[in-house]
Amino acid sequence: MELALNTLHSSCCDQYDHCSAYHECERTMPSDSLDDADLRHVQLSVANSRSLSEDGSTGVKETIDTQHGPITVSVCGDRSKPIILTYHDLGLNHITNFQAFFLYPEMRTMVHNFCIIHVNAPGQEEGAPTLPEGYVYPSMDDLADTLTSVKNHFHLKTFIGFGAGVGANVLARYAIKYPQDVDALVLINCSSTQAGWIEWGYQKLNIRHMKAGTMTTGTVDYLLWHHFGKVEECNQDLVTVYRQHFEKALNATNLGLLVDSYIRRSDLGIVREMDPNKKKDAKMIRCPVLNITANFSPHVDDTVSFNGRLDPVNSTWMKIQDCGLVIDEQPGKVVEAFRLFLQGQGYAVSGSRRSSAGSIGEGKSC
Repeated sequence: MELALNTLHSSCCDQYDHCSAYHECERTMPSDSLDDADLRHVQLSVANSRSLSEDGSTGVKETIDTQHGPITVSVCGDRSKPIILTYHDLGLNHITNFQAFFLYPEMRTMVHNFCIIHVNAPGQEEGAPTLPEGYVYPSMDDLADTLTSVKNHFHLKTFIGFGAGVGANVLARYAIKYPQDVDALVLINCSSTQAGWIEWGYQKLNIRHMKAGTMTTGTVDYLLWHHFGKVEECNQDLVTVYRQHFEKALNATNLGLLVDSYIRRSDLGIVREMDPNKKKDAKMIRCPVLNITANFSPHVDDTVSFNGRLDPVNSTWMKIQDCGLVIDEQPGKVVEAFRLFLQGQGYAVSGSRRSSAGSIGEGKSC
């Protein structure tokens, strides 16, 4: 069944059935909705040699001064083309979060007509020195505001945001404050609410260890849960790679500061306003949103809550099966959904729906 993503409607519902397929909601979706049946032909063979090391494919790095200190940005492609701007999740950076995904063969083909700008949170880039004592880490709203420095530095008019976890929350905040700058958002595991008491309490314990420069077993296990959810159900080769990365390759002190900022996040404060007379003044995300999660992810409920606060006219909720870390375990399905989403927004994208046995780690440099 061929379909265009611009015909999709939001799977807006507050309740869902964990035993149902792909879109899980009380309300029946339109017959042309994108569901797991449309993506199930896309297969993945994850290489045992999967590495999180930099290979140069993410482009040229630049340091940009912001009102909250310098940040590292990487640019791949011609900046005269439409821009895709990425923002990473906890314990990762632009390399470890996005390098393999953007090298996935079908993704690499699809983004040929785009320029990719990867943004790192302060102190989270590869090989980052420990942030100086007394450094006040930016709040989530402050992190969103640092993107204005990126936009001004590169003279960007608009961009498509692509974020995961923390990065999804940052991009959502930016889109709320600067709606004219954002053409569309692809958000993975986005939370729209404050941290709950359990998250806050558990993370405060982790933060204490990380600020002392220590990655404990409990902290590593928490990061694996944050990214994979049901770890035992996920690809164990990937789990091992990420466990080793969290144990040995992170600047624990810098990560502790980011985690502390994230658990202090404020509610996005957005509403789903359906009254046309009130919509203009309502606090909303006004650009199209592709809201993605995975069935093993611990953030499914967060994405459902977020979905319930989005405009159903221009938002789509998707839950991809048989994975936790969705862009690593099921990149083909994410690429296909992203392709249809971009086509729905009028972008010319390369590639077509086809089976691929390519490894997530294969590809050439930018």
